Amino acid sequence: MKRRHAFTLVEVLISIVLISLVLLGLYRSLEIQRSSNRQLHRYLTRALDRDRGAMTLYYDLLASNGDFSLVKGEYDRFCINHTTHSLHGLPIARVCWLVLRKDKSLVRVEGGRFYLPPGPDARVEIDRVMGPMKLFDIYHREGKVLVAMQAEGSDPSTFLVEGWGEPPDANASASPGRPDTNRSTQR
Repeated sequence: MKRRHAFTLVEVLISIVLISLVLLGLYRSLEIQRSSNRQLHRYLTRALDRDRGAMTLYYDLLASNGDFSLVKGEYDRFCINHTTHSLHGLPIARVCWLVLRKDKSLVRVEGGRFYLPPGPDARVEIDRVMGPMKLFDIYHREGKVLVAMQAEGSDPSTFLVEGWGEPPDANASASPGRPDTNRSTQR
């Protein structure tokens, strides 16, 4: 009897089928990994936006003299009338944080002297911070400011600033004192 040294056609076809099944399984696991990476990227991007927005508001509060206005509503509108924290190079800026009604985006409006809504000749910079927002609340009591913000689909972010100045009284002649620099706790 003579020995064969080659594969038969059936053996080659079976090996091709087995290799294709293994490659199909590897392709599916690769797609699952890609999908997981896309989800992680979206989550981290939202978290980074949330943290940047919270830190910007935090620095606005720290660099202010306590002169502010707060309008409570479905979403709060918070204006700091005198801060040295400027994203656009102003020595002293007025900064307003508000949620737009149209798309519920949280925006930061910075400029010199302006009123809301800013007119066509107002010199302001409007920066979209994050959105759409699910929550934007600010609470002020006895030198403490609590900020709570949450974009839809992300975790909430809160922080507390203690020792922050009271808003100035319109009839008072004394200017508000600058709060201590060691006055905050962040969570």
